[in-house]
Amino acid sequence: MKQDARPLLYSVFISLAGIVSAFSSSCYAATPAKPQPTVVEDLRAAYATPQDIAEGKRVATASCASCHGNDGVARVKDVPHIAGQRPGYLYAELRVYQTVGRSNTAMNNVVKFLSDDALVKVAAYYASLDPASPAPAPRGKSAAAAPDPVNAGKAVAAGCSGCHGETGISGQPGMPSLVGLDPKFLADSMRAYKSGQRKNDMMKTLVSALSETEMNNVALFYALQKPGRAKTPSPGDQAAGKTAATACAGCHGEAGVSSGSAPSLAGQDAQYFLAAMRAYKDGSRADPAMKAPAASVDESMVKNLAAYYANQQPRAPKVRKPLTTAELAARCNRCHGVDGNSTDPHSPALAAQRAEYLERVLRAYQKGERRSKAMTAMLDGLNDADVQSLAAHYARQKARTVIYVPLPSK
Repeated sequence: MKQDARPLLYSVFISLAGIVSAFSSSCYAATPAKPQPTVVEDLRAAYATPQDIAEGKRVATASCASCHGNDGVARVKDVPHIAGQRPGYLYAELRVYQTVGRSNTAMNNVVKFLSDDALVKVAAYYASLDPASPAPAPRGKSAAAAPDPVNAGKAVAAGCSGCHGETGISGQPGMPSLVGLDPKFLADSMRAYKSGQRKNDMMKTLVSALSETEMNNVALFYALQKPGRAKTPSPGDQAAGKTAATACAGCHGEAGVSSGSAPSLAGQDAQYFLAAMRAYKDGSRADPAMKAPAASVDESMVKNLAAYYANQQPRAPKVRKPLTTAELAARCNRCHGVDGNSTDPHSPALAAQRAEYLERVLRAYQKGERRSKAMTAMLDGLNDADVQSLAAHYARQKARTVIYVPLPSK
């Protein structure tokens, strides 16, 4: 492709450790009706003069310092640090608040009557300041990294292996296999035993000692194990069971592999299946959705259904192994820079930002209160603990100053 002779913009990254060059170009589309600008409109703050910065300080002192401080280091909860923040991003955010593209009464009112020139200079001023210091690392017990939920679940599940098999594939008649089940369903089942909604004295005793987190971790561990059929007898007429199972497929899926909230039945221990159906029939296990189906089949047909499902191949549920905080941060760093130190003037720096503010913003993207296809995709599947851990990670990173300098093309 032929090189355009018009100017390119380059960013020069200056850290406390030294100077690192990071080049990014910006090409301008041809617009015959008016001359090309020398600087992209939303990057004016990146190339402000000392006089612009001084004027920005005067505006910031009058309009912004009460919350963000003259030094851009917030002392108010849920208010972000903006010292050293990327200038293009700061200017763009101020414009969003000015046009009420994001609802925040305090911010909307503050910037409502500021001119565009004032927004540029305020952004330039705060971007020129030394960034906040990183949050201190926690001490003591809380300083330990959050345990991997799968390994934590495996440790707890070791106490279940005597009955349910080492990886959740039953080898004892009457004991259910735990693989191939959606983790939410399995965790809900444990809660039902714990509350007494499901009657089983042994299970109630075992799960009563487990916390919510431990039950969720155990369910996740089994969901990620390689599924297999129960290693137990399955007497009955499988062909007859297959015919009868047609009526069950709407909830439990073809061949007993569910894609919804109902449990998968493929590969399940036949004797346990029989016991569960009897419990639904006599009401000792309460589930309005199962009472009528259980009442509609006799003992012989239940046995045939059990034989059919026990001999079907279970499949792993659609569950992703959770990423560690380091793995999540590595994904975020693609846009936000190493350790959250963005070198892109449009992309916000995250390093040394207030943790509670980062948490609030991340949850706002998850809920759709802030809109970004990229952010929504990146946060998909993250739970509250993930968000909290990720926010704390970036709050503890050392922030680096960035200066952007336009250079002429050769």
